[in-house]
Amino acid sequence: MRLRPTDPQAARQRADGAPCRARWPWGRRAWRRACVIAGCVAAFAAAASAQVPAGVPAGGADTAAALTPRTLALTLAGRSVAVDVYRPAGTPRGAVVLSHGFTRSRTTLGGHAAALAGAGVLALTPDLPYTFDFRRNAQGLAELVAMLRAGASAPGAASAAWGGPVDRVVLVGFSAGALSSLLAAGTPGVVGYVGLDAFDRVERAAADGGNTALGLEHARTLKTEALLLRAPPSNCNAQAVSAPWGTALPALLADTVIEGATHCDFESPTDWMCRLACGEADPARQARVRAALLQAVRRWLP
Repeated sequence: MRLRPTDPQAARQRADGAPCRARWPWGRRAWRRACVIAGCVAAFAAAASAQVPAGVPAGGADTAAALTPRTLALTLAGRSVAVDVYRPAGTPRGAVVLSHGFTRSRTTLGGHAAALAGAGVLALTPDLPYTFDFRRNAQGLAELVAMLRAGASAPGAASAAWGGPVDRVVLVGFSAGALSSLLAAGTPGVVGYVGLDAFDRVERAAADGGNTALGLEHARTLKTEALLLRAPPSNCNAQAVSAPWGTALPALLADTVIEGATHCDFESPTDWMCRLACGEADPARQARVRAALLQAVRRWLP
């Protein structure tokens, strides 16, 4: 039986770590080959990632990345998922939830999370419950924000790994995770949003047969302050499909294009599978992303 490229069952059969695109920017055959290759090396990639601490970014220079997260099993949007929790040494100033991209996992943002924890912020990296259902992922993120504000990981629970209620939350998303995070950024308690080389989903409008962009439509109504960090147009960011967000967001802090950046520069840690598909990461560009992220979080969680 041939599974359609946008079929969630097909997506779940591909390996985590292969940035396969719903819009097939390289063409269907090229992406099908890439996904087959990803499936063949899934076991190897999983074994390799198990040998590297989840919080260690590419280059391994960040000492904050030595923080070891606590992994929780939570139910988000009706599915059980793993969530890595990085706790700061003292009382956190607030919380940041970082959401991964297509077919990636929570560990590919562990470096950013560890650095945030080192700066005094509670940081969480969930495995998103759905591959292509951005609205349901946004629902899961909103539920996680509510748990943080309540100080409990489930109804009736006395406390969670984060140690108590957290009033102010920042949502950060990479690629497809940036779209899901954008859709959840109006949730009560969310005080800031960061999109890291964000993806947008172009959908067909039923009324007139034209196309509409899911994230762009939502961006026009979002009152939460936002920061966009982007790479130049490439296949891996669907030719900068989220660029129109920069003129649509009413409370935009900045829309910064990092010259020469690849899609992989916005992950931490990235891996060889991303680099194979999307180009090499560069420590200097990664440092710019990290610095901008930390600066924005300090603004929203002083």
